[in-house]
Amino acid sequence: MNPKSNMNKADLSPDVKTDAGKINILVVDDRIENIISIESVIEGEGRQVLRASSGEEALRIVKEKPVGLILLDIQMPGMDGFTVARKLKEDEATRDISIIFVTALTSDEKYVMQGFMEGAVDYLFKPLNINILKAKVKVFERLFRQQKEVKDYMQRLEALNKQLDEFVYIVSHDLKAPLRGIASLGSFIEEELGNKMTDSVKDILDMIKSRSTRMQNLIDSILHYSRMANMRTAPEHVEVHALVENIVDMLSPPSHFKLIVAEGMPELCTEKIKLHEVFQNLISNSIKYNDKPDATITITAKDLGNHWEFSVEDNGIGIKTEHISKIFSIFHTLQTKEKSDSTGIGLTIVKKLVEQMGGEISVYSEFGKGTQFSFTWPKQVAN
Repeated sequence: MNPKSNMNKADLSPDVKTDAGKINILVVDDRIENIISIESVIEGEGRQVLRASSGEEALRIVKEKPVGLILLDIQMPGMDGFTVARKLKEDEATRDISIIFVTALTSDEKYVMQGFMEGAVDYLFKPLNINILKAKVKVFERLFRQQKEVKDYMQRLEALNKQLDEFVYIVSHDLKAPLRGIASLGSFIEEELGNKMTDSVKDILDMIKSRSTRMQNLIDSILHYSRMANMRTAPEHVEVHALVENIVDMLSPPSHFKLIVAEGMPELCTEKIKLHEVFQNLISNSIKYNDKPDATITITAKDLGNHWEFSVEDNGIGIKTEHISKIFSIFHTLQTKEKSDSTGIGLTIVKKLVEQMGGEISVYSEFGKGTQFSFTWPKQVAN
């Protein structure tokens, strides 16, 4: 196995410094002398001052060049500063540009509030105070560079996640091939020996096949964890009661199980596949780890305002106190490998998905009496 990867260890560090380059500062005023005056104060290393003598010209420039800050006069012939700001905020490509209104208008609250409503982040009143102008431009320049560093880092992180997914896939593929060969060899030896096989040889061959199967399941689980951890899907309408019923139907619990889905299950706008995965894991565990002849699983929902709290409670074997703190750790299982085919990844995925959605998950259990998992889930997520 020799998987290739282009990942560089330095790329993983959040402390990597980026060259934010020059910040383009656009000065918009219908009087050239005002532009020149402001330009003489704010020009400096790392800054490129752009000029626009009208609102229309300003909108054209921001479409052609990346602008980090706009010093925008309000009173201009044709398109005034308020209109320019509104149009910039309506366009997804320009809505995040910081705007400082530069005006000789009164500082009356109604004009100031109108500016903020149109998208301004600050005001400068004429006649300009040079020190205040310098200080404000410096603050917004620093903010621009910090935002750009965060954006650049997030882009690198996204690229690294993609590389990591590819790496996991390659490793998993390279591991699966010899495992299939080992399992096939065990079956071949078993067929060749036939009636001549001794008990000790049979035990060894059974162990080989069992370990090979377990390893393949572990690899599949790691692949699934990698996919789920980095997956983003569009929010959609979900009827939680119907979702739970579909999961129960798919899992087909034994006939002695009694499943209670409480009334009042909500309808959500959310990432359906993630909520499905969480419920499926929790309900599956409640079925798997229940030794009672009158096995019961109860699923409830509680309104917490901005979130719903869902609970999956059973009367199964429960969890020992010493295992509670490790229950969400990857590869941690409640039973020995000989007694269970669990890979110990399911609850790790559950916790990851719940936290991705801004929720929390907890567990309460009494050994021998049962377990209750509770998790919070937002009522609605941004599209």
